Amino acid sequence: MSSNKQSVETLSTPRDLVLWAEQQFNNANLFFGHGTDNALDEAVLLVFHVFGFPFDVSDKKLDLPAEETERARAIELIQQRIDTRKPASYLINKAWFLGKEYYVDERVLVPRSPIAELIAEQFVPWITESDVTNILDLCTGSGCIALGCAEYFPEANVVGSDISKEALAVAGINKQQHEAGSRVEFVESDVFDNIPQKQYDIIVSNPPYVDAQDMASLPDEFKHEPSLGLKAGSDGLEIVHRILQQAGQFMTDKGIIVVEVGNSQEALMEAYPKAPFTWLEFEYGGDGVFLLTAEQVKGLSN
Repeated sequence: MSSNKQSVETLSTPRDLVLWAEQQFNNANLFFGHGTDNALDEAVLLVFHVFGFPFDVSDKKLDLPAEETERARAIELIQQRIDTRKPASYLINKAWFLGKEYYVDERVLVPRSPIAELIAEQFVPWITESDVTNILDLCTGSGCIALGCAEYFPEANVVGSDISKEALAVAGINKQQHEAGSRVEFVESDVFDNIPQKQYDIIVSNPPYVDAQDMASLPDEFKHEPSLGLKAGSDGLEIVHRILQQAGQFMTDKGIIVVEVGNSQEALMEAYPKAPFTWLEFEYGGDGVFLLTAEQVKGLSN
């Protein structure tokens, strides 16, 4: 597809709507970072949702005349995206993680963590699947990381925790939608305060990590996300400090912990200059994710 100029009156096909939306989004200087990273992909997401198209829809369907109700609904959604600055996932209550669809609304962050790539690789080479019995996902939000872990570690039990009752309600919707069953449990907990007392082979977390300076300058799109899931004090490490201080008590001897800290990576390295962080690399983009072994975590407090 390539962008073109069209007035609303001449938008007769789904393809027309996508190209018009792309142009409008670029003209409006929207921010893309909640599942898409450009105007065209955002346009596709909204228009395909209205028409019920899969992402691999045929060119033939894209060029069929649109029904007036669908055409009007697509234009309405496109205009809402511009006027409200809401991420597209909130407008359609859908996001994707590890190729699976999740329900989302403004009670949770839009799933976008590069940790998905690690889950799909079963955290190889850091741990062996057959050794994994219990997994803990701290700050679970929509539950996508916990549910993703349950899918890729089918013999493991998974606990997902969050301080937000509202977020846990969304996680519950996704648990039911993904038919996760009793292997996945969601609990209300402020970091480790209410975590079931057992040892975990994998602790994974995408906690709040935005520092005060970045919070003050976030694009409008982020203002629709719950600030509880973003802000983390002056250095962005308020929650991460607590995780590192307590995690060792909840890890098996061969366990690992994986935590996303994003732009607060530099601040973390300054706070723990001797910590042997392994900073993970991602084929599909993303950074600011570290890994530590149980032995390394316990060494931080010595």
